[in-house]
Order: sequence, then C-alpha cells, then structure tokens
Amino acid sequence: MVGNAQHGYPIITSDLTIEYPAHGPSPAFVAVRGLDLRVLPGEVLGLLGESGSGKSTIARVLAGQFLEAPRGDVHPVITGGDAEVFGESLRKLRRRDADRLMFEVGYLAQDASENLPPDFTVAEIVAEPILLRDKHYNRKALEARVVTMVDAVRLPLSVIPRYPYELSAGQRQRLAIARALVLDPALLIADEPTAAIDALVRHSIIDLIRELQVHSAFSALVISHDLAVLRRIADRIAVLKNGVLVGYGPIDDVLANPLHPYVERLASELVGPSHAGEQD
Repeated sequence: MVGNAQHGYPIITSDLTIEYPAHGPSPAFVAVRGLDLRVLPGEVLGLLGESGSGKSTIARVLAGQFLEAPRGDVHPVITGGDAEVFGESLRKLRRRDADRLMFEVGYLAQDASENLPPDFTVAEIVAEPILLRDKHYNRKALEARVVTMVDAVRLPLSVIPRYPYELSAGQRQRLAIARALVLDPALLIADEPTAAIDALVRHSIIDLIRELQVHSAFSALVISHDLAVLRRIADRIAVLKNGVLVGYGPIDDVLANPLHPYVERLASELVGPSHAGEQD
C-alpha cells in the first residue's frame, strides 16, 4: 500500500487549490479552489458539477495522472493545500510514487472507452495493467484473471478475442471498467462513467459499478454532471460550482437544505427518490 494512511481515509483533501499554469497565449487558470473533502473507507462519494466546474481536474490529480500532460497540453499543479491518497501527499508526489499509486487506484477516465488501444484484443486490454506491474506474471493465472474480469462486468466470454471496434459503446465501457479494476484496487475514481452511452444502458453501467463496489468493498469517487446518476450510486455527494465546493454531505440532506443557488436549482429540478430509498 502506498503511503501510511493513519487517518483511515482513502482520500482526504485539505484546502486544495489546483491551477493550470500559463501556457502560450493562455493565462494561468485556477480550476479548483480551497477544496475540503474526504472519502470514507468503503464509501461511494459522488462529485457533482457542470462542465468546467473542475471535476475532471480533481479526478486526474487524485488518480496521480497530473505529473505529465499529453503533448500540446498543460498539466494541473497543486498550488495550495494538499490532497492525500492512502496517506500519500500528492503535493510532494514523485514520479516513482505516482507509478505505485496507479496500482492502488483504479482510474476510469471520462474518455476511457473511446481510448482503448485499437490494435489490442479485449484480452490484451484487460491484461495490460497486470503486465505493466509484473511482466513475468504467470500466463495461466493471467488468462484466468482476464476471464474473471470479463465475466464480472457482464460481457460474454466470446468477446475476449475481439477488438474494441467490434464492440458497442456500452460493451466498450464495460471493458474499460474491467481494465480499471483488474488489479483489484482499493479505490476507484470514475470520471463521467455514463458519458457518451445510450440512455437505455446508463443505469446498467452505474448499477454494475455499484455491484462491483459492494462485492469487492473498494472505495469510490464517482464523478458526474447528472444528479440522477449519483443518486443511484452515491452514499454522499460533493457539489462543485466554478471550482468551489457548494454542497457536501448525504444526498437528501444536501438537497433538502441547499446552501447555494446552484444546489437549490438542482433540488427544484429533481424528481424521484434517491437510490437509498429505492425498492428492489
């Protein structure tokens, strides 16, 4: 396990401020300001906000994916406060520690299903994180783990030799989930897991993540712009507006006692019970 999380929280942020430095003609931009939140062991915390509210930036930083940026892009920088994942300070994070952190944290990026290696089979895609950690991993054990994960995300085993282009959008997302969880992480960070998926299968994807979370007892931070999605899976929510936390706590409490106009609007637009009150 990375770090020494004596406080017991998989994630804890303290007055966290994240900034994108000036880049070419673009000035510096503060994406997240003064964020305080905690993810409890075994909890699903939902992070809710509109596009541009800083949600994906938080996901990227907490997953340790912020030390390098894609070519032509700029990476976010922690400029205030700190965040800890399993006791590891992200502000002081070094490259080698980030690599180890990646094996403890399952990261489902917003565009994960659209960026699966196109020349890899389903089996190779699921197996890749294992081989990145241990290139000498037993082949029979590897094959067995691939079968287990493909089955766990409710994909037919017949897809194992196929390529991403041969799968539907929903199947590709299930594959991305299998890849994110193949190392049996103690924490999943899922950024917009139902984005770009047909409305008819969104509930099945979010229900799958919840089912896997309950079965494996990992903690999760699930990020969405859709309150209905988070009501279906989250134990508590944190609401962001322009990079600032404007609501935090049990979902029904946050909506019943809105402390910000954005949260008040969300509450007025919402119809239906939370997942905690749903009947089987």
